[in-house]
Amino acid sequence: MSYSIDVNIFVYASNPADKDYQQQAISFLDEKLNESELLFLPWMTLMSYQRIITHPSVFPLPLTPQEAWKNIQDLLALPQVRIIGEEDDFAHHFLQTTSGLHVRGNLVSDAHLAAILRQHGVKTIYSADSDFRKYDFLKVINPLK
Repeated sequence: MSYSIDVNIFVYASNPADKDYQQQAISFLDEKLNESELLFLPWMTLMSYQRIITHPSVFPLPLTPQEAWKNIQDLLALPQVRIIGEEDDFAHHFLQTTSGLHVRGNLVSDAHLAAILRQHGVKTIYSADSDFRKYDFLKVINPLK
């Protein structure tokens, strides 16, 4: 079995301003990242982490770009992590993923991620974002509950 993790879980793990969620996210990541199950991560998730966690308007004490990139490098060094992205038939998967849904604004990036996961056969995502429940092929698990 394989899975993916949404950017919000990584952001919570790096956010000392919310100690409760931070500890839950760290505990979850420690557990999951010590398993042998394959973790599929799109570059868009990793770049979103880099963008959000270093932004001074989002966090009073943002990570430096170097600190954030070190976290990404640590993830990439794990033997069970696989980087995925859009393949040649991505447009087809995006249309299948969004068929019948009203996707606009902030939901476009969720649909983009969902379509990448669909294209690669990833059916489970750990996320605190309930918007992913719109995609019937995805099992959405919130590890922060």
